[in-house]
This record gives sequence, C-alpha cells and structure tokens, in this order.
Amino acid sequence: MDANSPDTLRGLTVISFESRRAKEMAELIRRYGGEPIVAPSMREVPLSENRAALELLPQLEAGKFEWLILMTGVGTRTLNAALLTQYSQERIVAALQKTQIVTRGPKPVAALKEIGLKPTIMVPEPNTWREILATLDSTFDIRSKRVAIQEYGISNKELVAELENRGATVVSIPVYRWALPEDLTPLRQAIRKILEGQADVALFTNANQVDNLFRVAADDKMDDSLRRAFKGVVIGSVGPVCTEVLEQFELKPDIEPTHPKMGSLIAEVAASAHRLLAAKSIP
Repeated sequence: MDANSPDTLRGLTVISFESRRAKEMAELIRRYGGEPIVAPSMREVPLSENRAALELLPQLEAGKFEWLILMTGVGTRTLNAALLTQYSQERIVAALQKTQIVTRGPKPVAALKEIGLKPTIMVPEPNTWREILATLDSTFDIRSKRVAIQEYGISNKELVAELENRGATVVSIPVYRWALPEDLTPLRQAIRKILEGQADVALFTNANQVDNLFRVAADDKMDDSLRRAFKGVVIGSVGPVCTEVLEQFELKPDIEPTHPKMGSLIAEVAASAHRLLAAKSIP
C-alpha cells in the first residue's frame, strides 16, 4: 500500500477486540500502516454434554422442525461436531435434508458446503435477525411452523420473540457460549491505553466484545471514565448488531461499513480515521 495514500492508518494506534481472528486483524491493521494493539475480549466455550444439540437429530428425523436457522459458521461446525459424537455424518446429513435451512449470511453456507449441503435460504447483508425475519416474511408463512435456531453465544431474544409473534413455535439450540478471556491482562492494558489518550482507533467486530469490555471496566470501576475517554477515539463497528450494543453504552460508532465484514471495516476506517480524529480534536 502506498505510504502516501490518505487511505491509511499510518501513525495511528488501533485497538482490536477481536479474539478468534486476532492475528488476521492485527495483520490487516499493519497492512494499512497502523500500530495494532490486540486485546482479545472473549472466548468461545463449547457446551459439554450438549443435550439440546444431541436431541436435535432425532427430532429432525421425526419431522418435528420445518425450519432450522443457522446463525454462524462456527456454530454450524460445532453443532455438527457435537452430533458426530453419537451419529454418523451420513445420518446427520440425511436428517438435515428433512428440514428447510436458513443461513444468516455466507459463513454457515460454507460450513454446510463442507458436509455436502446447501441452504434453502441465505439471508442477505447485513445478516442481522431483522434480515432473517424480512426474508422469511417475504417468502413463507411461518404461522404454526416449528423452528429450531442454532444460537451463537447468547440467545437472540428479539428474533425468538418476533418469530413467536408470527405464530411459530421456536426452540433454541445452544452450541457454545461466550466467556471472558482467561487472561484479562491485554484487555485491561487496552482500557488503560484508551483512558490515557494513547489510542486513536477502536474496532469492534462482535457485539459481545462491547459487553465484555465494559464488564471488565466496571469491575475495575472505570466504566464511566472509559465511556468519556471514547469521545477522543474513532470507533469502528462491524455492523448493525454491534452498533446497537455500543449505543446501549452511550457510544456512537464513527464508522459502520457498507458490508458487515472485517476487511470492509478496516478499509473504511482507514479511509476516514485521520479526518475524524482531526474533527474530534477541535474544541
């Protein structure tokens, strides 16, 4: 990348709260000339002895669900792995073929492809629960239908409530949950950087990152100070779901990319970060 291009993070300290793809995010920040501070804010914890997941297969075989909504690629793979502890891959695939499958974006599609399946519907960007509802509303009548939802760390209460309001019977299938990192040192160091005015940009790629960040800050009695300190930081949110949670903490993202993807977030932040920082410095 041209070091003289305005679309760079040159000279800027950029905090990333990404966990699973932390190294990839750091490399992207460096590619745009920024100095990354990686502060993983969450870890995925598979649910041991996941009865809900294991009981899904016989229910699919018995035709008890007309729809299965797959929310994430990781969750789809984890669900398949859990089922493989008791059932063959052939039996799992055959059971999944008995239901209509909705995928929230391309990542669950890729996970399905690995086992030779395609979704009935792929929900379009920005891949939130609202697009799931809009897609179903425009295509099918889900009254009296039975719907299973693969959860992704936390229950999507809004989606469940709206489906039930439309007359569907909904069962959530948790396959993993999100917890704080075992080592909170990098996260606490990132909070300190923000409080001391040593961070220029903060990137959020998951709504739960916001919750965990402020949970740690609150434990250290620094949540109010952190909220104030963010006024001098360019905040990038990967998409609408993440933005909603940021706003719950009274933070308004400066940038939400057109496409809710990590690469798009970095590119759009790089294109505007210097200008936005200059505006924030004006009294």
